[in-house]
Amino acid sequence: MVFFFILVAMNWNHAIKDYKHYLKIERGLSENSIISYTLDVERLIKYLEDQHIISSPISIDKEVLQQFVFETAKLVNPRSQSRIISGLKSFFSYLVFEEYRESNPMELIESPKIGRKLPDTLSVEEIDQIIAQIDLSTPEGERNRAIIETLYGCGLRVSEVISLKLSSLFFSEGYISVTGKGDKQRFVPIGELTQKYINIYKSEIRNHMNVQSGHEDTLFLNRRGRQLTRAMVFTIIKRLVEKSNINKKVSPHTFRHSFATHLLENGADLRAIQLMLGHESITTTEIYMHVDRTHLQEVIHNFHPRR
Repeated sequence: MVFFFILVAMNWNHAIKDYKHYLKIERGLSENSIISYTLDVERLIKYLEDQHIISSPISIDKEVLQQFVFETAKLVNPRSQSRIISGLKSFFSYLVFEEYRESNPMELIESPKIGRKLPDTLSVEEIDQIIAQIDLSTPEGERNRAIIETLYGCGLRVSEVISLKLSSLFFSEGYISVTGKGDKQRFVPIGELTQKYINIYKSEIRNHMNVQSGHEDTLFLNRRGRQLTRAMVFTIIKRLVEKSNINKKVSPHTFRHSFATHLLENGADLRAIQLMLGHESITTTEIYMHVDRTHLQEVIHNFHPRR
């Protein structure tokens, strides 16, 4: 029995390894996306082990998966449950695609209905308030100001900010080159104020650092001269928000959402915002476009011919 459990585990591990390769090579997903997709499968494997259910990726049936989804629903919110179901559907679709299975056992399992959850948006004043908490007397302070100004000024994802290169800065043309999801490149406009703070950080701080090998072209560095991690940027922002006494759930992504919302409120075209954010679908961009009713009334008043 123990040997059989080990054999089944090896089958799952082999399937996950192949699946990761497929996500990277065939679908061109980033490392973070690949981790997210495989995490759902690993959660299923853990459930099978805990319940002493002997089932391989090929033999597992709909009934076992339904029970797993039912038990998972007790532990996570509907949004997380929906993501897990979606991740497993993708995994078993891959097995069908590779002809390991004839059908997808997740096909008839429905995701819970969830509304569009919109993150908090910061006002310009609140963003200034957060930046005002930065201690600019330290080298890290100048760097942190440049990071937040880039997050908000260009609407970047945190992964895009930490992977920015010196060679990707085209300030004379007013653009930066950004590597987004799936390693897709796009050019994003960058304002003079954001350029100013990046240049201050580069000339006064970064130029005097001992940069580690392999990070010579990385823009934002930690104290050891290496690329910052996503977790570090989250921590920096969390501490600044706590000091500013803003009672909102703020993450690096909040600045991206605020960037898009403020552009829309000031009359920017939705298609232009889509290109700057790097969204494949305009529908994704619309989720960010949370505009209050007061603004909608102003739009009618200012632009409708019957105003």
